[in-house]
Amino acid sequence: MNEAKKMSDKTKNRVLFAGILFLYLTASLAVVMTAHRSAPIVIGSYEIPATAFMGVFSSLANVCVIFMVLFFKKPGFIMAILLVAAGYPQIIVNIVRRQNLMSISGLFTNAFTIIAIILIHQRNKTIEEYQEAELKQLRAQHKFSKHLFEQTATALVNAVDAKDEYSHGHSLRVAEYSEKIARMMGKNDEECYKIYYTALLHDVGKIGIDDSIINKKGKLTKEEFDIMKEHPIKGNRILSSVSEYPYLSIGAHYHHERYDGMGYPSGLKGEDIPEVARIITVADAYDAMTSNRSYRDTIPQQLVREEIVKCAGTQFDPEIAKIMQKLIDMDVEYQMKEKDSLDELAGRNDLRCDEYRSTISDGIHVNNCITRIHLRYSPNENVKVSRPPVMVLFDSLDERVHVDEKTVRELNYFEYCEICFDGSTVNKETRKIQANVIDHENDEQRLKALGKDVIYDIEAVKQKDHVFISIDDGAKTVEFTIALPDSSRFVYIGLTGEYCHISEVTITRDDEPVPDDYIKRIAEEISYIDGPVGDVANVQIDGYRTDATEGIPLSDGLSITFHTKSLPTARLIWHCPYFTIFRSRDKKVGGVDFHEYAFIRLDGENWEGSDCSENELTVNRSDAFGGWEAWKKSNKEGFDCTVDFKRDGNVIITRTENFGLEIINKTTIIDGTGDLYVAITGDQTALTDIRINKG
Repeated sequence: MNEAKKMSDKTKNRVLFAGILFLYLTASLAVVMTAHRSAPIVIGSYEIPATAFMGVFSSLANVCVIFMVLFFKKPGFIMAILLVAAGYPQIIVNIVRRQNLMSISGLFTNAFTIIAIILIHQRNKTIEEYQEAELKQLRAQHKFSKHLFEQTATALVNAVDAKDEYSHGHSLRVAEYSEKIARMMGKNDEECYKIYYTALLHDVGKIGIDDSIINKKGKLTKEEFDIMKEHPIKGNRILSSVSEYPYLSIGAHYHHERYDGMGYPSGLKGEDIPEVARIITVADAYDAMTSNRSYRDTIPQQLVREEIVKCAGTQFDPEIAKIMQKLIDMDVEYQMKEKDSLDELAGRNDLRCDEYRSTISDGIHVNNCITRIHLRYSPNENVKVSRPPVMVLFDSLDERVHVDEKTVRELNYFEYCEICFDGSTVNKETRKIQANVIDHENDEQRLKALGKDVIYDIEAVKQKDHVFISIDDGAKTVEFTIALPDSSRFVYIGLTGEYCHISEVTITRDDEPVPDDYIKRIAEEISYIDGPVGDVANVQIDGYRTDATEGIPLSDGLSITFHTKSLPTARLIWHCPYFTIFRSRDKKVGGVDFHEYAFIRLDGENWEGSDCSENELTVNRSDAFGGWEAWKKSNKEGFDCTVDFKRDGNVIITRTENFGLEIINKTTIIDGTGDLYVAITGDQTALTDIRINKG
């Protein structure tokens, strides 16, 4: 917008400059013509000598050059001097050769004009220097005021967070998340700045709430909760007095309003709630769930995302909730959370173990790219018997080992086995473990005597339902092949030991996946797609878009029916089938020259297309929709699904309905109308009996 205005102003200035220059040249030419005209100029009944008009045209020319200096500063000054100076040779010729003494006046007129031009230019320069100095001072004052405001806001927030021993930078994180959401919404820098500081101060009203209520470990009583509900009003009163920043009070006042009108303090509904408050509401809820509290630990991000999906349209603005979901999906390293001191052991600088499994590192993720771990093992002094380090292989939503039954259930904790670095194993939930020991021929002299440090180099990789781990201590390499009970769970390694110190840990991961035959299979592949086969091969999708059907040509009237069933490990709303509309030369998802135009999930989510397409999604819930838990249960039990497609040139309408959830998506292709294909993919789901009806 600003760039367009600048370009427009630049064009106008050029036109004005050209107009003044044209007028000057016209007036100068008129002066020359009247000087050489002997016949008088007849106006009505009057005859006026042509030379009488010389002064008029000369004055007009001088006015033009003065305008150049006034309006165009230095470029205008230079052009004006050149134009006036260019007239001197003609004047001198008239005086010396033609003996035209009337030209002497022109000599003095041009001289006075040059003096006037110089004086005007000097005056303009002085004014500009004064204005620049004044502007510089104003900028410095603005910068100081801004800096003072930011410091004051931060100090105020620190005072709020100091009251709550469980805040740990809550306000700062909410401000950062709110700014991220705002940028995803297309807000400019100034708008994002305002939203950031409005969010930063959203909880300032807690200054007026008693510490005993804020830091109460148990559930608040009704009376205590009523007092806590006053903090938005108190915050509004505090920030309303900051007259220079009137927007600050909005976030504090309305961030506990709900989209369905069931919030407080005013019970506002929908878009009656100010937009900045709707942004802060989502960011505030996200941080509350991803931070430690007195009554619980951090909630895993997957469960947080599911909660945001469930509350879209009730607690949250559905569009802003969708943006938060997108931010979560983009946060593959889970950086948006309350930060611990992160390092190689995911929260620990090193590992000091007493009794066996008394201390276990956070999980190290193992996938189809080789993970390499280097560490030093040191037994504690005065320990007569010490076992080597141990790996605990597990899966958990929070990537940590758990033993408490309630936590195990809530976080879907699943332990596969224990692998000791000496080659021994404890099998818990794997189908088979196979170990192989390789002695190093030229390194037998190395002693692993009791009490000596040992350096270990480890490689770990997962392919579908198999894991391969090798452990090298310099004297030998122990290789483990593990057949997992399924392909869909994640695998994490937790390091532990007994009366020892694990240090100097470094963890790296290869960029490229290993070849398909890298791990020698020791057990049959687990399959959930042994049912009937239709027109397209059955597909088992163990993780997010890990597989897909072949591309089905998209034509008007196309209808696809199939049976879908979530895998036993599925637990989240989006563990269901997805549809993709795409183009590729080999008709494969992710194939040659792949372009995706629509990505629609059976739970009603989609993301707007790339620059190649536009998508409009409509999701309707009928009375038959029994809530997300019932929806997930139906997916677990399995059902038959039908998806219909209508195509008119570059416009495709996709429609499906399941358990009261009607999904209609309009895709407009904007990069041509060539051949398109549909494929079914998903996350932790089995697709069988896929039938194609071309209409």
